[in-house]
Amino acid sequence: MLKKVTVMSILSEFKEFAVKGNVVDMAVGIIIGGAFGKIVTSVVNDVIMPPIGLLLGGVNFTDLAITLKKAVMAADGVTVQTAAVMLNYGKCIQTIVDFLIVAWAVFLLVKALNSLRRKQEAIEKKA
Repeated sequence: MLKKVTVMSILSEFKEFAVKGNVVDMAVGIIIGGAFGKIVTSVVNDVIMPPIGLLLGGVNFTDLAITLKKAVMAADGVTVQTAAVMLNYGKCIQTIVDFLIVAWAVFLLVKALNSLRRKQEAIEKKA
């Protein structure tokens, strides 16, 4: 037997879900996480990778690629008729470095929170 679902019951259920503290906390975390990701990307692209590229002979990692198929030029020799097919492994390397920095930062944050929680539990046990 199917239960009759009204629009009002769905809306009230959604409202109850949306105003719970965990959902709001999660939304704030996602927004801050997105902003943090932009910061990490800038740190990697603008601070970490240039010195590494310099140490490796002036390499710009975003330019590292393998051409699988060269671009096809139009008859005028200037206009690109078909774009080149590239395997951009340099961008992949930068993305991996981004991920490792974010993962390390999250690890340190969780470690700090767990340490605080253990201290709080120890205080509560003594009391």
